[in-house]
Amino acid sequence: MEEMNLRNYAYIGDAVWELYIREKTIKITNNSRNLHKITTDKVKMEFQAELLHKLEAFLTYEEQELARRGRNLPIPIGRRQNQSEYRQATSFETLIGWWYLTNPERLSEIYIIIKENKWI
Repeated sequence: MEEMNLRNYAYIGDAVWELYIREKTIKITNNSRNLHKITTDKVKMEFQAELLHKLEAFLTYEEQELARRGRNLPIPIGRRQNQSEYRQATSFETLIGWWYLTNPERLSEIYIIIKENKWI
């Protein structure tokens, strides 16, 4: 399952998710202030933690295990006051990065699930 360090999956997953949200956002508004507000609302850790919770029912056992391992990564000192949400967001980003690099078709399926349920 693991081809690289989980932290690296989370790192790329953060960028992939932000790009996905930015692509959605530019279709909603041309106003730069609104672009920034909408994007930051969807890439912040609170939103990612909530979205992971909503997606849990759609995850395979392997994906649940990867999410669990991503959740257990060490937390940077500056993030420790929001430990639970930070762990959930890191778990979400780990999954996004893993799908992006190893199974883009599954990532597309997840995007469809998110869209169909109007979670973004």
